[in-house]
Amino acid sequence: MTVPDLPNSEPRIPLTRERILRAALDLADLHGLEALSMRRLGQALGVEAMSLYKHIKDKDALIDGLIDLVIAEIDVPQGAHDWKDAMRRRAISAHQALLRHRWACSLMGSRVNIGPAMLSYLDRTFAWLRRGGFTVEQTLDAWHALDGHIYGFTLQQLNLPFAPEEAAQMAAAGVELIPADHYPHFHAVVTEIVKMGGRVERFEFGLDLILGGLERLLSASGQLHR
Repeated sequence: MTVPDLPNSEPRIPLTRERILRAALDLADLHGLEALSMRRLGQALGVEAMSLYKHIKDKDALIDGLIDLVIAEIDVPQGAHDWKDAMRRRAISAHQALLRHRWACSLMGSRVNIGPAMLSYLDRTFAWLRRGGFTVEQTLDAWHALDGHIYGFTLQQLNLPFAPEEAAQMAAAGVELIPADHYPHFHAVVTEIVKMGGRVERFEFGLDLILGGLERLLSASGQLHR
């Protein structure tokens, strides 16, 4: 006796908020946030768009959730040597996370609804600064200075009309268009970029200047702690 073939019916993966957000993150990274819609997200998950609203209120709530996922990738180390080391590692981690998710940088700080990852991220950041000896007001100033560098530098890098590895080639092509006798300083800088092999990423240079300035601020006010 032969057993009839049964239809291939794999159990359906339950639809959850986490699964929806992860799929949305993949779509945003691949196609950009402007291409993300509930309909397209439903197609990616193999469900009707209306079923998504049981877990995500609307498009704004979806974006809030995505921002929180990106923030969750940023490391605010528990075991850093001191506040300066913690803030340096935090800034580099944030820069790298925003380069991975190119659409997210311009949205940072623009959301009204703050998620749990953002709350934890900010609290741990402020904790390091306060333990380091910063007053509440100085903590606010330090946070603004550091995040201004993170977001400003990253956004500028993302908006370059060429990939960083193409900088030397672009500079070599452009240096001929900059007469040295008319624009000597501009010509010298572009020529140096060519010599350096197109190095345009100096995120840590500016970061260390800010951290050094904050350290001097603490030292001058007699509040330096390790």
